[in-house]
Amino acid sequence: MTTTCLIMAGGKGERFWPRSRVNLPKQFLNISGNKSMIQQTIDRLQIFIPIEQIFIITNELYAELIKAQIPNLPADNIIIEPIGRNTAPCVGLASIIIEEKYPDSSMIVIPSDHIIKNETEFVNILQTAVLASKEGENLITLGITPTYPETGYGYIESTDETFELNGLNVHKVNKFVEKPNEEKANDYLKAGNYYWNSGIFVWRVAVVRDYIRKLMPEMHDLLETMKMAFKENDRNTIIKAEFPKMPDQSIDYGIMEKASDIHVIPCIFGWDDVGSWTALERINDVDDNGNVTNGNTLNIDTKRCIIESNGKLIATLGVEDLIIVETEDVTLICKKDKAQEIKSLIKELKIQKLERYL
Repeated sequence: MTTTCLIMAGGKGERFWPRSRVNLPKQFLNISGNKSMIQQTIDRLQIFIPIEQIFIITNELYAELIKAQIPNLPADNIIIEPIGRNTAPCVGLASIIIEEKYPDSSMIVIPSDHIIKNETEFVNILQTAVLASKEGENLITLGITPTYPETGYGYIESTDETFELNGLNVHKVNKFVEKPNEEKANDYLKAGNYYWNSGIFVWRVAVVRDYIRKLMPEMHDLLETMKMAFKENDRNTIIKAEFPKMPDQSIDYGIMEKASDIHVIPCIFGWDDVGSWTALERINDVDDNGNVTNGNTLNIDTKRCIIESNGKLIATLGVEDLIIVETEDVTLICKKDKAQEIKSLIKELKIQKLERYL
């Protein structure tokens, strides 16, 4: 059975503003290492999947960026959404395109902007997930074994029902749970059977298509209409006309929270979703004072700060727990505990018609 992969690359990375911009969002930046996040994602997938079997779904703004950063990707493997409609329509659209090219294939769904430190373990787990997806009607997700009580992630609760594959335990899922408060997050950590929802899924294309038919019938009908129209019309023209009719719904809510035969593989491979600036403390080395610095900086009596210079000297004295980011046209100064709220600045920029800074 052929293994394919769908990389989701349409996000704007707003919590990584001001480095992440509408025209050059987070997945196309070098956050860690000497390649962009999407290039690193492609590299690790190509360890076991040929580039011809890798698809990227994005929006019109980023199609040329993808062609520039991944020149060996077949142009036909770039799927363009005319409008953002969350992950369920994203997966649905890709499934009918992949099904036509690679019938009876397995399909990995993965974000474009995650950090994976242990790529060997990551590839081993993904290959195991592909094998597990061939068992019956299984939908497989990768659950990250939590190391602290994170409140910014959704969680997956597993049951005691397991089977072993390639030396890994594959657990039946009890339920998906929303982002918890700190008390619940501590409870999940102590319980030992809760995992961070990585947003990485593996299934056979035929199986997820059948679940869409059963659980999201309106979307299924739209997909069937599009699939038939693809045979006689330009694909992008059909997508532009039909895709905006799709429901705005996540694959988690539309399928994973309602389907049977959901399984999770617990994972430890140095994963981080790099959701906000504070992720830099987890994926980079910190100095003796707990600071993460990049570029031209001078720091005295400065503790637990994240500082990025674009060329100008950033000098700090006697400050703690700040995020300071300088770009060509914006300087961000933010308390670290407000890192998840950077989107409020994006909202205010739009209100004040300062879109040039987005």
